[in-house]
Amino acid sequence: MNAIAVERIEVSAHTVPTDAPEADGTLAWDSTTIVIVRASAGGCTGTGYSYTHDAARTLIQGKLKGVVEGRNAMDVPGHWQAMVKAVRNYGRQGIAASAIAAVDIALWDLKARLLDLPLVTLLGACREAIEIYGSGGFTCYSNDQLQAQLAGWVERGIGKVKIKVGSEPEADPERVRAARAAIGPRADLFVDANGAYDRKQALAYAEIFAREYGVSWFEEPVSSDDLDGLRLIRDRAPAGMDIAAGEYGYDLYYFRHMLEAGAVDVLQADVTRCAGVTGFMAAGALCRAYGIPVSAHTAPSIHAHLCCALPNVRHVEYFHDHVRIEEMLFEGAPAP
Repeated sequence: MNAIAVERIEVSAHTVPTDAPEADGTLAWDSTTIVIVRASAGGCTGTGYSYTHDAARTLIQGKLKGVVEGRNAMDVPGHWQAMVKAVRNYGRQGIAASAIAAVDIALWDLKARLLDLPLVTLLGACREAIEIYGSGGFTCYSNDQLQAQLAGWVERGIGKVKIKVGSEPEADPERVRAARAAIGPRADLFVDANGAYDRKQALAYAEIFAREYGVSWFEEPVSSDDLDGLRLIRDRAPAGMDIAAGEYGYDLYYFRHMLEAGAVDVLQADVTRCAGVTGFMAAGALCRAYGIPVSAHTAPSIHAHLCCALPNVRHVEYFHDHVRIEEMLFEGAPAP
């Protein structure tokens, strides 16, 4: 195929109110911002997006757009390297990584469309489907709200569900008990503290959650920056309980440090944070070298393709907030 230049990069940001207040162990919010990029070339348009701050839109419009337009649409890794280089003085992590992610996802989608292939086929499928887990169970939900959400997922055939814990630690055993009561023995139960516990709290709750309620996944029991603490929890957690973290990783160095520390049983990666499809697939390869599985954090519409192209993936987070937004904004958003 002759070289086809990227003709146009368009970017917009949309803030979508939540359908109810949402909170986890360390944060509360009532809206979510999605930055959407459309990349056009050769009569085709690719779409990418990132859940981030509106500042990412400004960075794309003011800097990354000029880096990408005019380059060969087929050379997506080259675009990625050029964008990484361009943001050096702004800081590679955080907003910059999320901005690169939105553009990179759009460029991969554009390349797939130019070749008339599904993205998963372009990347190289290794499976036909990927398991999901229902995720929500916000700490501001009443027990009735919590139980209705979880039971609804299980009734739809989703065999794993996750709730948030940590904002009121003393109330957490009762919330976990209510969650288990809603789903019975039919589904696996996960908890996510978003780094709200200290090390001794996390160890104590790991024992209670596993022994009394069969919790098999404990996400960010302590801050994901506390690699020694994560390793401690991982080493002492009950048998059958996975310790997971990594959703705040923006580059391979972050993931490598986490893996070198032996901090997790499963590493989470988020395509909208770790600089797009290019970054996510590299993170998956790094995890494979360490013998650690990957779990995709939120953004299920794009992660479905990526996780069907990685051999060492556990599941995709079917996150209530993002599921709702993607169904509102994207025609053909995948359903369970």
